[in-house]
Amino acid sequence: MNRFLKLLVVSFIALQAQGQELLTVEEAVRIALKNNYEIRIASNELDIDKEGVSIGNAGILPSVGAVFNSNNSTQNSSQTRADGNTIELDDARNNNINYGVVMDWTLFDGFRMFARYEQLKELEKLGEAQLQQTILAKVSDVMITYYDLVQQQQQLVALDSTLVISNQRLTLADNRFTIGKASKLEVLNAQVDMNTDQTMQLRQEELFRNTKIRLNQILARDTKIDFRVIDEIPVEEDLFLPELEKLALEQNPLLQAQIIANNIAKLELKQVKAGRYPTIVANTGYQFSESESSLGFISFGKSRGFNYGFSARMNIFDGFNQNQNEKIAKIQIENSELVIEQQELDLQTQLGTAYQTYLTNISLIELERNNEAIARENLDITLEKFRIGTIPTIEFRTAQLNYINAIVRHSNARFQAKLSEISLREFAGNLTF
Repeated sequence: MNRFLKLLVVSFIALQAQGQELLTVEEAVRIALKNNYEIRIASNELDIDKEGVSIGNAGILPSVGAVFNSNNSTQNSSQTRADGNTIELDDARNNNINYGVVMDWTLFDGFRMFARYEQLKELEKLGEAQLQQTILAKVSDVMITYYDLVQQQQQLVALDSTLVISNQRLTLADNRFTIGKASKLEVLNAQVDMNTDQTMQLRQEELFRNTKIRLNQILARDTKIDFRVIDEIPVEEDLFLPELEKLALEQNPLLQAQIIANNIAKLELKQVKAGRYPTIVANTGYQFSESESSLGFISFGKSRGFNYGFSARMNIFDGFNQNQNEKIAKIQIENSELVIEQQELDLQTQLGTAYQTYLTNISLIELERNNEAIARENLDITLEKFRIGTIPTIEFRTAQLNYINAIVRHSNARFQAKLSEISLREFAGNLTF
């Protein structure tokens, strides 16, 4: 019986492998990191944050621009001079043109520009943490879906084996009925059970194919691509909770994002406090000017040259807005610190509960492995007894179902343990191979 089942497993995998690529979990993750839309969008958002980190964006560099002004008028004018003479002119034209290059440079703004530059750097770090969180979530999704496929494949093998056994049972019942050692009812019961097993197999095949489509979607590739997966679920059985907690405090992207948000809030307070200091701006430029007048002492004028100067402004009273804004900024810092404490507590809680589930699932693996071995031995004995007609049909069917259920429970125990392992590593921020 054991040799037969092993041969069946090998045959099933060989049949599935025909014309299909072997997709390992490492390759699936690599494809997801390259193609997944959410990861690509988060990566582009990070590129935007990186582009924003510059001293120019922070306001440290001067602003240089070209200017051009033209003022023209046509008027009917009448002028009476000091000597009593009067000059009148219709359609008198006045034209003034100014153009050149000007520069404004904020020399001092209460250190607001430097705080802004540091804030831009922190925003880049926040983008990196958000990208890391997106990557972790997608890698976790890929691995869970992949090992779900492995589990479903194992269940398909189990259902194939039970279908073979049911077919043998139907053949035996039919032979016994032919020679008069069994009733027609035994044949009908065997036929009904075999049909039930075929229905379960079809449902499992449907679920298996749909999960393949789901995995292809996560990998952002053609959902019609067919592939095969490995036949085992490897589980790391020696994870250590204190080590995971230490890694989580150092690497968990959600916690790191809250810490960065706290730094951003502190830099925002610095920018608000800059309003208590004066703002000093230097301006200079080189300009050309031309003027033309149809009436007056000067009919045409032209000039060019440098101009420069400074301006300073200091807030004396703004309706107590400065004090109010500083209080709000301090409250925001306090809130961000509370969020960090809450995130740390949530993280410890999630790790603690996930680790207990992990330990339980590790224990269940060994228990279900033993149950599968016992159920297999029981089925072997029951099958031999059924062949010689010493046990009723219902007893054989019970042994058959117990064996299949034991295989499914063992497979599910390994899958659940793998899910716990993935969750723990995701919390710790080191979901790697």
